[in-house]
Amino acid sequence: MTLDSMNSGDYVPAFKTEFLKSCLSANVLTFGTYTLKSGRQSPYFFNAGSFYDGNLLSAIATAYAHTIIHFLDTNPGVPKPDVIFGPAYKGIPLACCTLLVLQNVDPTKWGAVKYSFNRKEKKDHGEGGGLVGAGLRDANVLVIDDVVTAGTAMRETIEIVKREGGKVVGFVVAVDRMEKMPSATDDDGVPRPSAMGQIRNEYGLPTASIVTLDDLIELLREKGDEADMERLKDYRSRYLASD
Repeated sequence: MTLDSMNSGDYVPAFKTEFLKSCLSANVLTFGTYTLKSGRQSPYFFNAGSFYDGNLLSAIATAYAHTIIHFLDTNPGVPKPDVIFGPAYKGIPLACCTLLVLQNVDPTKWGAVKYSFNRKEKKDHGEGGGLVGAGLRDANVLVIDDVVTAGTAMRETIEIVKREGGKVVGFVVAVDRMEKMPSATDDDGVPRPSAMGQIRNEYGLPTASIVTLDDLIELLREKGDEADMERLKDYRSRYLASD
């Protein structure tokens, strides 16, 4: 099996293959033991902040762009966004670079689409305000970010967009961890949705990701890395979300 035939023989688009290869070559995706904000010990870590050169930015922006195109094609009820929004901080370069790729793919469709991002602190001089880029009044807004764990940033982004007069029509992330929301007794064995699943249920918003935890497990299978693959499978079994 090769990276191009992951997912039990299903065709894997070239953009996803290149994205995964880039993640490994740049140590954006690493395997080991990492303590998450939730306190869980994760056997892998994804750091989108490491996509900091031209080749890597091109790989991740291309992957986001084609994921967005597929997302819209398979969700006909979702309107084409007027604005691509990247939450500060990691979402900022992702929104800008992804929009450039979309415009290159189809200038007629994407040339007039805008980008926007929030400031962590409102500016009280110059143009002022809490946003940089396009305004969100009456806009359909598609949000892109790196990963979602607890969903806190997603909720904050929804509130920002709502406050500015826009409407979030969907979320696209790089990695769907597929793990249930943490609880005070995290190993209680009680089924719970993922953060993305909870957002889908709570706000009725569709979501998409470039890759999932399942893809990472298949990646390790392809590499012949049995030890890390088994650790990810164990983690999935322990924390798999109910959605």
